[in-house]
Amino acid sequence: MGVTIGKTPPSVKPDLIGGHFRSFRGDATGFLTRLSKLGDVTGFRMGPQKALFINHPELVRDLFVVNADKFVKGRALQRAKTLLGEGLLTSEGDLHLRQRRMIQPAFHRGRIAEYAKAMVDLGERMSETWSDGETRDIDQEMMHLTLQIVGKTLFGADVGDDADEIGQAMTTLVKMFNYLLLPFSEWLEKLPLPQSRRLRRARRTLDDVIYSIIEDRRRSGEGSGDLLSMLLLAQDEESGIAMSNDQVRDEALTLFLAGHETTANALTWTWYLLSQNPATEARLHEELNSALQEEAGADGENLSGGDGVPKGEARSGTSGDDRDFASRPPHFADLPHLKYTEAVLAESMRLFPPAWAIGRLSKADHHFGGYAAPAGTLILASPFVMHRDARFWHEPEKFRPERWCETSVKDAGQRYVYFPFGGGVRRCIGESFAWTEGTLLLASIARKWKLRLSPGHKIGLQPMITLRPKFGMRMQISRR
Repeated sequence: MGVTIGKTPPSVKPDLIGGHFRSFRGDATGFLTRLSKLGDVTGFRMGPQKALFINHPELVRDLFVVNADKFVKGRALQRAKTLLGEGLLTSEGDLHLRQRRMIQPAFHRGRIAEYAKAMVDLGERMSETWSDGETRDIDQEMMHLTLQIVGKTLFGADVGDDADEIGQAMTTLVKMFNYLLLPFSEWLEKLPLPQSRRLRRARRTLDDVIYSIIEDRRRSGEGSGDLLSMLLLAQDEESGIAMSNDQVRDEALTLFLAGHETTANALTWTWYLLSQNPATEARLHEELNSALQEEAGADGENLSGGDGVPKGEARSGTSGDDRDFASRPPHFADLPHLKYTEAVLAESMRLFPPAWAIGRLSKADHHFGGYAAPAGTLILASPFVMHRDARFWHEPEKFRPERWCETSVKDAGQRYVYFPFGGGVRRCIGESFAWTEGTLLLASIARKWKLRLSPGHKIGLQPMITLRPKFGMRMQISRR
């Protein structure tokens, strides 16, 4: 990467109007992939906004860690404030650090261990509603499930009855996110346009639900140690003033969105990849059959006899044979024995990272690989593109969970060739929560069911806030 300061970074031909805005919006992942072929640093323009796309681990580390203080969140998350307020995802500086310190205890290992039971219980409850041979939209199933898990674990709320309405409102916000990125959207949002009305209706729906949860908790005065309790009890260190309902709402809505949307997408793409790779699915089932034979107590103590059957109980469902099967739901204590299950999830997030692109806006002049990035430049890095770069990955387009037996997620993350949860001080606060939830739900459902893509169902990418399947994910469900 030689010094080329003052020179224009390579780019692709712009559109007739708006720089590269239409090309980016029409096929964002394809557009960034084309740019990556031109070099580690390339340029593009989104209307009047000048931008650089960086695609090398050293440059990503520079952005997230080495010179992180020179950058703030990009326009996408700045515009998201109209939806999420000053929550953890959108806040900056001292406010962000203060909010992160207050929220962090809710994601400590001990708390996540407590959440694990609710994760599995809700996963088991959902899969019990499935029938052998039926077809369902797994995208919607995973969204519904992870929304209930976030409500229950972080806010102590049962949102089951409202999950469909909340999910529809969340989907509207996600789909309308690109609308907020249009040039002059700050003014368009105030006009009585259909898109603006849909946006306001969805925001009202979510506000009604979240403010109701907050008010119910304030009235009850109960503190269960969950995130909501921490937010309501939190006080500013200097003034001693507690958080207002509006501040609590901003954090709650942010975590409702981030906490269910990303994991749901990761699981949906995982089911798709497993359906296309039966040998991988078979190896996953072998691990589940082995790891989930022996019953474990709440503290992980083995409660089974030597053959994996709970003490004092007969092995059910085998009619006297010694056929392997996953005899029970997973527990938090099983995670060390579900390494291949975790590898399947890691490989799915390599190919289809929910956070497919991460943007920053430069506050001060900087340079990447010798190319100037003046203050006000948008800098974009893409896990989707980096994770498929043949310089850093062997057979990058192949779904091969075995690669995670050769290298660890931690090692790949430290080298910034793998960053589905971002990096640096703004690394996703719920990463451990997401790994636990994704691994346990995958184990819980796959121990009983096999999913196959419905004949003729189209697969496409819909890169919005997260990387959603463009046409949903209709799959046929079969009992193992």
